[in-house]
Amino acid sequence: MTTDPEAAFRQTGWPGLRARLFHLYFVLRRPMTLGVRGLVHDKASNSVFLIRHTYVPGWQLPGGGVEVGETLAEALERELAEEGNIRLTAPPVLKSMHFNRRSSRRDHVGLYLIEHFGQTAPKLPDHEIAEAGFFPLDRLPEGTTPATLRRIAEVFGNEVASAYW
Repeated sequence: MTTDPEAAFRQTGWPGLRARLFHLYFVLRRPMTLGVRGLVHDKASNSVFLIRHTYVPGWQLPGGGVEVGETLAEALERELAEEGNIRLTAPPVLKSMHFNRRSSRRDHVGLYLIEHFGQTAPKLPDHEIAEAGFFPLDRLPEGTTPATLRRIAEVFGNEVASAYW
């Protein structure tokens, strides 16, 4: 016999249905989007991994949207694999959360620091990623986005993390 510690807090019957209906109402009334970005830092070379998309200008941190049923860490792991052939070898560290008001009034982004990883192969260009690679912190590529520069300064330059992306 297994005991589920959550069972005592699980709503069933009318209270459970009412809670699900309220949740549905808020999803429809105030839907929000959530994304993740990874600051992949190679300590040995003091470099960071950046990507350049085919559909938006500038060099930026890899990442993307959190899908339904996915945790932030799962989304990060998926995006790093897709955009950089990068796999985590230890849990990432959540550094900050940001309101991405430039994207929409409902978008938030979690920034993770990754210092324990492996890259299975260099990322080759595809339909989404035009270029990708590691760049020394003191020689970031021209066209690195302002938001990317702010996140790097917050993590490595001891700047206070902004509430905004």
